[in-house]
Amino acid sequence: MPRVKISKKTKSVIERDHRFIVTTTRESYPFVAESGDGDFAYDIEGNKFIDFSSFISVYNFGVNANSKVREAIKSQVDKLMHSAFTDFYAELPVKFAEEFTSMFPKQYGKLFFSNSGTEANEAAIKFSKVITKRSSIMAFYNSFHGRTNGSLSLTSSKLVQREHMGPFVNTTHVPYPYCYRCPLHQSYPDCGFACIDYIKEYPLSKEVSGNEVAAFVAEPIQGEGGYVVPPKDYFKELKSLTDSYGMLFVSDEVQAGYFRAGKPVALDNFGVHADIYTFAKSVGAGLPMGITMLKRSLPEIPAGSHATTFGGNLAVLAGAYALTKHVKGNMESIEEQVHSKGHMIKSRLEKMKEHYDIIGDVRGLGMMLAIELVKDRKTKEPAIKERDSIMEECFYEGLLMLPAGTSTIRIIPPLTMSVRNIEAGLDILEDAIEKANSKMHGKK
Repeated sequence: MPRVKISKKTKSVIERDHRFIVTTTRESYPFVAESGDGDFAYDIEGNKFIDFSSFISVYNFGVNANSKVREAIKSQVDKLMHSAFTDFYAELPVKFAEEFTSMFPKQYGKLFFSNSGTEANEAAIKFSKVITKRSSIMAFYNSFHGRTNGSLSLTSSKLVQREHMGPFVNTTHVPYPYCYRCPLHQSYPDCGFACIDYIKEYPLSKEVSGNEVAAFVAEPIQGEGGYVVPPKDYFKELKSLTDSYGMLFVSDEVQAGYFRAGKPVALDNFGVHADIYTFAKSVGAGLPMGITMLKRSLPEIPAGSHATTFGGNLAVLAGAYALTKHVKGNMESIEEQVHSKGHMIKSRLEKMKEHYDIIGDVRGLGMMLAIELVKDRKTKEPAIKERDSIMEECFYEGLLMLPAGTSTIRIIPPLTMSVRNIEAGLDILEDAIEKANSKMHGKK
């Protein structure tokens, strides 16, 4: 693809954005989105990009979804968009719930609809407290669960997200099993899950009684925190601990779920089930949607204890329903594709690691993969500027990527991306890594 060129047209949009839009988390490179088509995204200049971002893991099944999803949304818009699902009934949300829950074990079946991941997690917090009659929550350091007050109480990936925002929901944070940078300075498997022992010996012995904790909320794979994957048996140990105290276990699947990690829920990779799951991002196929899914055996939530005006929006549900029917009808094929493509990508990244010292760690499951960049493999000093320069170079060569953690790059193309385009994107990434690696080591 020709090198990306940026004109006054793009610069004008960015300048106006800075003038009128509240600052969020814009990346440094000047991508102004215009359209998308499966594997590719296009900006307002007409530049074409291979999409390794899935627009923050929203387009798991192709940029701008597929034609059946778009047609379903258009058709519903002409009938009725908002049905006041909080107060009135509608058939489409029920049809979606029936289709969606049929992909999971029979013990799951009650859904609450909202508009985002943070709202799905807010609902999980409230439901956990209502069900258990307990007031405390446990979560991990390095986690991201949203930015509204309740979910922000769980979030602890970056200080800027929490500064000046307290008081928070009563939450106790504990170390996540980030084995590449173990916060307890241990080494797995010799540590024998020292991070589980830490929970028992410190917070549950000195800070909060386990009998007062309503829920433990966890990402099966930490997203914003750096795409951190725990050891395979970790969640079995943690679930045993939470069960012993009667805590509910909440799995935040907002980024890792819906086949991104190769399974309907990422937690399936670890051989355990949660009491509550939360979803967003890809389940809405590009439109705002959050889902909180509860075990059928949990008590009913009292009417009026929680609600949302736009949850269950019919235009959103029309697209989500069309996507879910497609996914359910192709589950075996999707799982096979994610496994084979993910293995191919990870193998290529491992080979890059062999050649370029700037890559400190390669990790991930399915097609939720990442590389962590370091200045020195012994000290593991984060290569932050180098990470940013690699992403910028990739942008100008026609590859869209997103950062995570301190010095990590996510590799999350649509699950439907062709092998050819994946390989082309990895070629661009490797060229950028080679340049940054040579510059860091003073080579020409």
